[in-house]
Amino acid sequence: MEQLNFGTILAFAINAILIENVVLSQFMGCCPFFGVSKKSDTALGMGMAVTFIMGLAAMVTYGVYQLVLVPLKLEYLETIAFILVIASLVQLVEMALKKLVPALYNALGIYLPLITTNCAVLGVCLNNIQFGYDFLSCLLNSIFTALGFTLAIWIFSLVRTRMEETCSIPKAFQGFPIALITAALLSFGFLGFNGLTL
Repeated sequence: MEQLNFGTILAFAINAILIENVVLSQFMGCCPFFGVSKKSDTALGMGMAVTFIMGLAAMVTYGVYQLVLVPLKLEYLETIAFILVIASLVQLVEMALKKLVPALYNALGIYLPLITTNCAVLGVCLNNIQFGYDFLSCLLNSIFTALGFTLAIWIFSLVRTRMEETCSIPKAFQGFPIALITAALLSFGFLGFNGLTL
């Protein structure tokens, strides 16, 4: 892995947030993307929770892979191990927040347990290992990917809110159909970032 400097960090950020957006380019994490994007405040709450868990999961899964699976030659169990780690982390964070910071726990509400089923968290942890990232690169990639998820779900929530307030949507397209069409158009918009190179 190349040495991290400002240019490399900027490239990580642009690539993870815009070019290879986890939802709009890689199509991971679509369930919360559609389910929690009806209001912008709930979308931002989900995005913040995903950012925290994805950064934490990247650190722990990297340690589990390098310190447990590789020495024991059990690399083929990485998917199962990472699922267990992510589910355990979400539960531990939920219990800790409930006990130590009840205000934050109440603010996140249902979004924290929903992260257990967000395939984007698992996908990013697996990608970090597959791409051979070191610890810091894993952390940066995970945080920037989560910020890309947050940006996508927030923009999507704003568009959905605006459409419901101002557009007369035909009955056949109301609800999920128009959400799919909107997500496809938003994905095309993000496709324009593919030409960016640093």
